[in-house]
Amino acid sequence: MTDQLPLPFVPCPDFSALPFIPHPGAADAQAWLTRADWPRLALWGDAGAGKTHLLHSWAAGRTTVIAGPDLTWPGLPGPVAIDDADRAPILALLHTLNAAAEAGLPVLLAAREPPGRWPIPLPDLQSRLLATIAVRMLAPDDDARARLFRRLLDDRQVRVSPALQAWLLTRLPRDPPALRDAAARLDHVALAAQRAPTRAMAAAALAPLLHDNAVDDASDLSHLHAHSG
Repeated sequence: MTDQLPLPFVPCPDFSALPFIPHPGAADAQAWLTRADWPRLALWGDAGAGKTHLLHSWAAGRTTVIAGPDLTWPGLPGPVAIDDADRAPILALLHTLNAAAEAGLPVLLAAREPPGRWPIPLPDLQSRLLATIAVRMLAPDDDARARLFRRLLDDRQVRVSPALQAWLLTRLPRDPPALRDAAARLDHVALAAQRAPTRAMAAAALAPLLHDNAVDDASDLSHLHAHSG
């Protein structure tokens, strides 16, 4: 029998099935989404702040989320939710916003920058975007970050001890995309080893992400355990 190389399973996030993890950086956005008095609202901020998740949560049961680059102009079936809205074709976005305003339909946008900073050459579209309520979302705090890391690991069914999770969180970059990368790497090493990752295994697999001294710390610890045994 030949050995088989384990292939890492990369789950596609199902935002409708996962509850959003509240954190102070998202409080304003969540408050606005509970209101019904805005015609256009834009959630903006760095990657990992939760913009896409809140966009999908708001759209659930209302409409389908459209990726900005895929926006066309077939008509409006209902409320509008556009992710990466700053990457949408300009004319399609203009027609969509105009039609939504005429029909009295709400429009929720998500992007890295507020609409007022998008490089828009069309005055009509620029005026629409400048009149859009823009709410900034910040990265999760430490508690939300820890809960996010646990959920990312649980989604991949990777068994990582609480102590190792805490050790990694003090050494990984703070942005959520780095936590997703770390969970994927731990998933791969766990599949390859057919066991839960140890600190030394995790430090080696995540070396490109961890602070410089993390690998040395884990190596020293593994030597101490070996000699003490």
